[in-house]
Amino acid sequence: MAEAQQKQQQKKKIKQTRHISAIKRNRQNKKRRIHNKSALSTVATAIKKVKAALLKKDTNSAKAALIEAIPLIDSAAQKKLIHHRNAARKISRLTLQVNGLGR
Repeated sequence: MAEAQQKQQQKKKIKQTRHISAIKRNRQNKKRRIHNKSALSTVATAIKKVKAALLKKDTNSAKAALIEAIPLIDSAAQKKLIHHRNAARKISRLTLQVNGLGR
């Protein structure tokens, strides 16, 4: 059991480098990875709120959630967290679904 835990810990470790610039790069990458993961999580949560409102067939809350989600998706695309076409596709599909509720 102890051997398995040691192997997992070794896998989790990032290879330590010797050059000062590489050490700094690893530090920056770690910070950016955490920040980007948080931003993507926020976008995913906003999309889930829209989809939940669609499932409930609540037009007003779906429109309100969509209005909140669109800027988050756009900003993620501007920061290159997601591809700009992926962002456009998500916005388009969500908008079509919300507009379809009103009919």
